[in-house]
Amino acid sequence: MRTKKQNIFLFLKILGIAIGFAVITLILFRDAVLQQVIAKVSYKMEQDYDSDFSVKKAQFDGFATIHMEDVVLVPKKADTLFRIESIKTHINLWQLMAGNIQLESLEAKNGFAQLVKTANGRNFDAFLPKKKKTTTIKDTKTNYAELAYDLLNTALNLVPTEMQLENLTLRMDDMGKRATMRLNKLSLADKQMETSIRVQTNTFTQRWRIKGFVDSRNKKTDIRFFNIDTGKIKVPYFDERYNLKASFDSIRLNVSNIDKDGDELQIDGFTSISNFTVNHPKIAQKDVVIKNARFDYHLLFGEHFMAIDSSSVATLNKIKFRPFVEYNNEKDKIYKLKIAIPKMRAQDFITSLPEGLFTHFEGMEAEGNFDYQLDFLFNDNKPDAVVFDSKLHKEGLKIVKYGDANLNKLNGEFIYHAIINDVPQRPVLVGNANPNYTPLDQISPYLQKSVLTTEDPSFFSHKGFINEAFKQSIVKNIRTRKFSRGASTISMQLVKNVFLTREKTLSRKLEEILLVYILENNRIASKERMLEVYFNIIEWGPNVYGIGEASNFYFQKTPTELSINECLFLANIIPSPRKFMYQFNDEGNLKPYAIKRDIFIRNLMLRRGIITSEDTIYQLPIMISGTARSHLRIKELNLQQLDTMSVEEFNF
Repeated sequence: MRTKKQNIFLFLKILGIAIGFAVITLILFRDAVLQQVIAKVSYKMEQDYDSDFSVKKAQFDGFATIHMEDVVLVPKKADTLFRIESIKTHINLWQLMAGNIQLESLEAKNGFAQLVKTANGRNFDAFLPKKKKTTTIKDTKTNYAELAYDLLNTALNLVPTEMQLENLTLRMDDMGKRATMRLNKLSLADKQMETSIRVQTNTFTQRWRIKGFVDSRNKKTDIRFFNIDTGKIKVPYFDERYNLKASFDSIRLNVSNIDKDGDELQIDGFTSISNFTVNHPKIAQKDVVIKNARFDYHLLFGEHFMAIDSSSVATLNKIKFRPFVEYNNEKDKIYKLKIAIPKMRAQDFITSLPEGLFTHFEGMEAEGNFDYQLDFLFNDNKPDAVVFDSKLHKEGLKIVKYGDANLNKLNGEFIYHAIINDVPQRPVLVGNANPNYTPLDQISPYLQKSVLTTEDPSFFSHKGFINEAFKQSIVKNIRTRKFSRGASTISMQLVKNVFLTREKTLSRKLEEILLVYILENNRIASKERMLEVYFNIIEWGPNVYGIGEASNFYFQKTPTELSINECLFLANIIPSPRKFMYQFNDEGNLKPYAIKRDIFIRNLMLRRGIITSEDTIYQLPIMISGTARSHLRIKELNLQQLDTMSVEEFNF
């Protein structure tokens, strides 16, 4: 009877013989197996992707090296997707037995891949992910840690430890918008990679170099992109496709750690860019330049979440802050964002702002320090419970020198030019020398109360911004998936009109926010003065600027003579003053929807105690009697018709 030790030895002998037999069989029939694999791939390409895949010659060189010639993939009725003259690769057999494809070496030369879009379609459409059919079976949630780890492992295993690539080209042709990236030579040996790439588009030609450290087996890399020729690296294709021009001196990508510990995956490293320049009409009117930017990241993936951990650090010139971003779907879909800027010098912040993005701040000087915190949370299933908490802590913060935006001009006379569709309108003098200029104490209190109710109820108490308005704006914009609602206060409208252009750019919006903060927190102008200027510059109708012109244009009155109904009407046309005529019927009376709107605001003011019920009695319906009447499409009535109309038809 055999002992336990003898049985183990016997089992190992049998296992060794079996493995040896399998290896011998694999060696003897490996070319036949390879041909079967190619045939299966070809069949799958034809059945699933309507494409022809072919290999002119395929064979093993040595024990685990595969050599293929003339490898071609052509979608039917479309341009060739890729073609490579020669590929030679060595596969790790031990990994293959474990079910993983891991490349040890790769040689490829003389080939191309191309992405082509024509009027008939794209040559890569068949390979794009298809929408899943709806099913009554409840899908299981994605495990983000497992998914990310599997994707990274698969990608890194396909990066060989030794690599030689020559004369390979990537072509893109989007309806005549062309970009070609030709890899002249790439070598990876002893974990050191170096390559040169020639980039050619319809607008420029450059030579790039990529150089650095690549260790795919230990999941580490540190590589740099820079230009061989003089000048910056230009980003191809986007300039023609999206009118987006971007360039940079160099980019560095570093991955120092990829580690899965239990149910959590961690990825650490950093990325940096120098002299990044971008130009797009939606960003700013001129080039925006970021001299130095770096992001030291600590990414986390769990079963139910993906996150940028708060230990990450983002650096923009001298500005450093810690971002926290998380998506979690364990119960509800929850999005979190936190930003913490530790205490820093205000002047360092100003000088670190991207050049070209804040043109009105050029030359600005500040004293003191500040720190800032933002806390944002949005629950997709509970949108009304959005959290938006913004806190700025100041320490001797003071603006001692203003930039191009001379905010002090609000306190004196100045010329205002409205701009509509990029066309400057007639000049309007804001000051007593203008006969239509109206001081605040000569504007009907009803109009002041009506406009504050519709535009900015907390104008006299806030510091330029209303957190609750931001919250509601965020909820509305997320629900509609577009910027359908803003959160502008009167302060923001004033800055936008007086100091900034009407261009719809990121630059203008950011400048508006910062200028409002400076205006409100440095007590440059009183709230009363700001409101007075607002009433005297905003548009109230076609080529009608200021309440002095508006009250005469509509009612042949001065601003102090306006009735409460007239004030309600004027307050409600501020968002679209050039379309006021569409609120009237062919008899010159307000349409029912406009009457209901004015009643709603009037009742709101009553509930808030802004006006009293006595203010609303003996009020006649509004009657347009000024020049504005010529803009109405009125069907003329004879005297007999006027006599038969009851007073009740006019009242609301």
